[in-house]
Amino acid sequence: MKRKLLVVFIALIVLALAGTGWVYHNITKRVVGQFFDSNGAKIHYTVEGKGEPVILVHGFAANADANWRVPGITPVLAKDYQVICLDNRGHGLSDKPHEQSNYGLEFCNDIVRLMDHLKIQKAHVIGYSMGSFITLKLTTLYPDRLLSAAPCGAGWELKDDPNDKREEIAKALEDNNDFTPLFKAISPPGKLPGRRGLFSINYILNKTNDAKALAMVMRSLSDLTVTEEALRASKVPTISIVGTNDPLRTGVDRMKDVMANHETVYIEGTDHITTIKDPKFLETLRAFLKKHSAAAPAQPEPQKAAA
Repeated sequence: MKRKLLVVFIALIVLALAGTGWVYHNITKRVVGQFFDSNGAKIHYTVEGKGEPVILVHGFAANADANWRVPGITPVLAKDYQVICLDNRGHGLSDKPHEQSNYGLEFCNDIVRLMDHLKIQKAHVIGYSMGSFITLKLTTLYPDRLLSAAPCGAGWELKDDPNDKREEIAKALEDNNDFTPLFKAISPPGKLPGRRGLFSINYILNKTNDAKALAMVMRSLSDLTVTEEALRASKVPTISIVGTNDPLRTGVDRMKDVMANHETVYIEGTDHITTIKDPKFLETLRAFLKKHSAAAPAQPEPQKAAA
């Protein structure tokens, strides 16, 4: 009996390690593109396909491939568009400085500098999670450079939100290389991974990231918050796609009656991790991009529902 239990225990360990190894392989198996200098930081990017430019902006502690290629979004969009994916500074194959001043608005400036580097005047920009904050800020800083914007998986965050967890997340990364507070913040109530799951997550994310750089990234995100006045003034066609079980959907909900040229699509039953894998996510993006192509007829602004 003891021998059977030992065999089962060893088998469970092997399966857990195999699963961790599979995820690690998918995150680290990179398509290496090119690099350019952005105000002293080396930024990695890839360009695929032809057509109107679409820039994909990944989330916190991810990279361009893990966020967009693994779920199949990059190759599908590249059939109809010139798809540009960059590793945000502090992530992936790009430089990872340890000074907070190197982040914040520099995320937005990197995108515009990359557009200038590639001689692109206007582009569609799609962001997810942290990439959503960057994309939304772009609509207020550089509206003339955007054909459309899709801040997804997150939305309008308030600068002085009493429920803000950014410092807690940054402190855990800085002191202990611990991603647990991050996953608490993005997991639906009662859905936090168990001890074994959190161990695997921390192992993988520490193998694929610089936790000290990410602590500085997290602290700099307050620089990306936007004012209500700026949102109301935005004329950029904008869509937000978010899961109904995503804790960050509150930021999307907050935008609905503020940003005039904005629409919201909810994907039923998905959360922060699973939304981007749902077929409806890609279907919705493709329809939105087609609708707001530079060659498409001008679209009227969405009408507010009657009270």
